[in-house]
Amino acid sequence: MRHRLFRALKHRNYRLYFFGQIISLVGTWMQTVALSWLVYRLTGSAMLLGVVGFINQIPSFLFAPFTGVVADRFNRRRIILCTQALAMLQALILSILVLSGRIEVWHIIALSVLLGIVNAFDMPARQSFIIDIVERKEDMANAIALNSSVFNSARLIGPSVAGILIAAFGEGLCFFINALSYLAVIAALLAMKINRKPAAAFEHKKPGSGFKEGLAYTFRFTPIRYIIMLLALGSLLGMPYTVLMPVFVKDVLKEGPRTLGFLMACSGAGALCAALRLAWRKHVSGLEREISFFSALFGLGLMAFSFSRVSAVSAVCIAAASFGLISQMASSNTIIQTVVEDDKRGRVMALYSLAFMGMAPFGSLLAGWMAGRIGAPWTIFLSGATVICGAVAFGSKTGEISRRVHPVYRNLGLLEREASALGEAEGIERTS
Repeated sequence: MRHRLFRALKHRNYRLYFFGQIISLVGTWMQTVALSWLVYRLTGSAMLLGVVGFINQIPSFLFAPFTGVVADRFNRRRIILCTQALAMLQALILSILVLSGRIEVWHIIALSVLLGIVNAFDMPARQSFIIDIVERKEDMANAIALNSSVFNSARLIGPSVAGILIAAFGEGLCFFINALSYLAVIAALLAMKINRKPAAAFEHKKPGSGFKEGLAYTFRFTPIRYIIMLLALGSLLGMPYTVLMPVFVKDVLKEGPRTLGFLMACSGAGALCAALRLAWRKHVSGLEREISFFSALFGLGLMAFSFSRVSAVSAVCIAAASFGLISQMASSNTIIQTVVEDDKRGRVMALYSLAFMGMAPFGSLLAGWMAGRIGAPWTIFLSGATVICGAVAFGSKTGEISRRVHPVYRNLGLLEREASALGEAEGIERTS
């Protein structure tokens, strides 16, 4: 049983990456919660929360024509090493400014821009890096699900710790701990042995032509096109609820940073359950039929959360919403990573990042603007309703998507190899 759930960990490089990420991402989530609380404490403005979210994520939109090409053309491990070192520097500067009492809003904006640019290059390289550290393609889905479980385990731990530390010591310590946490993933990357090189045929192409080729490929292939469109809708009109969490906690629930950390941890718990469920799956086939259902669950969770005025009820609602969101995202990522051609992987994952991260800044601004006029609860309610509409539209295309992806699975021989490998593993467990 453990063999099925953690089968990607038998690959040494992936194992190093997995455990390095556990430490680093806890620090990242601590900083995320601390930064949102710091902005709202300094300004008391929902609109400025939206602005900070916008400038942190807009580089993923602006640099999309280049980041995917960079991920395909250059050594992905070196790219990630550079981005992690720069992110560590950003967190260290932020911690020094806060701990010294010199922090101002413009400092936060400038450092958010820096981190946004770093993340714009980091995400496509990180997403497509999985193919470099997992040698067997049949283990790809499990590796993606385990990545999501790591991300959401950190999401469970980080906000809880951040809430306690903010209440006791302030936000600065969270930023400093995050800076130290990057050392774990940097050490893991340095310990890896990777032989992957960029395709020779791609090295001579101009960056502009490379992006156009990836864009044409993405929107010509029906499954990837519809999956990315649904992700973009959820990012634009669903994900901005995270920006409004400090407003909801302080003004609606009448609570403080510990409750914010608690709700974020419950969100992480729901997301972790979703990731582990996907890691347990035997087969890739059928994932496309689940996307619309879980997207609708995300929307329903948000709508229920918007009506809640009790912390415990809010925790259940946000956990359900996160379960739906991560189930949709991880299923989408798995399908794309499985069917995409290797020489276009970085560019397609850049468009995936554009859909997931690039639309979010516009959603953050819109959510901040709407919350200032109709309030955070109604803003979150309308976000959930829109996500449900998108889920229904995607559901009407599920049959067409299945007809396109299953021939790809059969051509890869993926389903047969995966079923055989799992059968052998379960046979060994029974005999032992």
